Amino acid sequence: VQLVESGGGLVQPGGSLRLSCAASEFTFDDYAMAWVRQAPGKGLEWVSIISWNGVATYYAKSMEGRFTISRDNTKNTLYLQINSLKSEDTAVYYCAKGSHAQAMAVMLDYWGQGTHVLVSS
Repeated sequence: VQLVESGGGLVQPGGSLRLSCAASEFTFDDYAMAWVRQAPGKGLEWVSIISWNGVATYYAKSMEGRFTISRDNTKNTLYLQINSLKSEDTAVYYCAKGSHAQAMAVMLDYWGQGTHVLVSS
């Protein structure tokens, strides 16, 4: 399993970013996929999860409205669109593979190396 995130960087408050996660070495559309983040000096925080076919999506309560998870199974790629970025969104964002196809009751068994997002003026 290989998961490679990209799309992070420095962005001003109020801006937007789209993070990508390129997946390989497994059958991408057999599994749910998720995003998890870790802010500086803090623990891991689950962001969102999407089912194998993109039909079911779930978000952490604090992420609803500004975050959109999606996937393109033809490209083996997971996405996270973040709008109206705030300083508290500064974190390393990881994509992770689910242990099965559905987005409920799933464990995250493989993780990428993360992409850094810094929200600052």
